[in-house]
Amino acid sequence: MDEEVFNMELRKFLKKVGVTSQREIETAVRDALEAGKIDPSGSIDAKVTLSLPGLGLVQDIDGKISLS
Repeated sequence: MDEEVFNMELRKFLKKVGVTSQREIETAVRDALEAGKIDPSGSIDAKVTLSLPGLGLVQDIDGKISLS
């Protein structure tokens, strides 16, 4: 394995994940605020599931996103 290539490819994938995730979360939060479904001074529970099916990896990452 070429460590340099692997590291670069991993960084590209994680950047794509980060950008896409942020966009989707922002859209969902704005929509929920407009619909009155969430408290603008509250927080939102978040969960991401990372999976690498070919390697048998499944890892949940839990967190909380404060809105104010």
